[in-house]
Amino acid sequence: MIQFNNLSFVTRKINQELKDAVNRVIDSNRYILGQEVENFEIEFANYLGVKYCIGVGNGLEALYLILRAYDIGKDDEIIIPSNTYIATALAVSHTGAVPVFVEPDELTYNMNPYLIEEKITKRTKAIMPVHLYGQSCDMDTINKIAKKYNLKVVEDSAQADGATYKGRKCGALGDASGFSFYPTKNLGALGDAGAISTNDAGLTEKVKALRNYGSKKHYYNKYKGINSKLDEMQAAILRVKLRYLDEFNDERKKIAKIYIDELQNNDLILPYVPEWTNPVWHLFVVRSKERDELQKYLNSNGIETSIHYPIPIHLQEAYEDFGYRKGDFPIAEKMADEILSLPLWIGLEKKIMGKITKSIKHFTNFVNITINLKIMR
Repeated sequence: MIQFNNLSFVTRKINQELKDAVNRVIDSNRYILGQEVENFEIEFANYLGVKYCIGVGNGLEALYLILRAYDIGKDDEIIIPSNTYIATALAVSHTGAVPVFVEPDELTYNMNPYLIEEKITKRTKAIMPVHLYGQSCDMDTINKIAKKYNLKVVEDSAQADGATYKGRKCGALGDASGFSFYPTKNLGALGDAGAISTNDAGLTEKVKALRNYGSKKHYYNKYKGINSKLDEMQAAILRVKLRYLDEFNDERKKIAKIYIDELQNNDLILPYVPEWTNPVWHLFVVRSKERDELQKYLNSNGIETSIHYPIPIHLQEAYEDFGYRKGDFPIAEKMADEILSLPLWIGLEKKIMGKITKSIKHFTNFVNITINLKIMR
């Protein structure tokens, strides 16, 4: 079976460095909020081109803590894309605020900035664009709207480690950004981890307290905070992986180019890359009207794929209290019916990719022959 994702090549390549980092933490006898976290925060902030980075427990909590630090809560509204992972909405809901959905651009799958203004009300406090699949949103347009209505811009950069927009890195394009370092991310820990990036000193100070039970000083609690700290072990591992991030992202770009070159004219809708973005291909997502049949065919040929994401947030049981029905966000629903993520991981060989693209071509040729036979009859 050709796996959808395989982390073994990366861990083998930097195995000794990872072990050295782990041993360094063990020998330090400091496991929470120590030197490794502090160093990673400095190094990741420098990589992104921002002043501050705060390590936290995971990507969901990164977004939640940003919103909390901006005093966003009950009855406030946050504009998010209708086409994203549910964590984006959950971060809003956990503050007591309401996620307000905006449909995606059909070409990029990211939030369509030209549909944002119609969703803004007196209760709107922020816009949360998601750089989906490793490709940046149209941030100049989004920031212009936010400035017009005095709104915060909180980037969800969970899938965009190293991606750029007009030469600037995702995570440095709004007021603050949340990152996930889940193991399968381009910059992945060996467990759950996350971070916040920002140029806002006040936000940084408050988030550092909120992540630590609301405490700036031990046993003195200013806020009703949570426990969401990046631990020393994961920080040490991320410091190693950060040094290889650009190299690994370049390999992902080469793999994506092979897919694009090989799958032209095969009745698939291939990814569209605007001139202002340089994506890092966290996922390689195609679209097909015969998506389910294509996925079954590939699986029968030993090729594992995935769907990101099969059920839009507004149709999830978790949000049934919002009262949405099928048809309320037709573009997001169309994406959910047609998208398919192909295998893409560091170490994916051309020979294996050849089997994947050959299988897709066989399927599309079979579909075309079947359609033509039906027309002839």
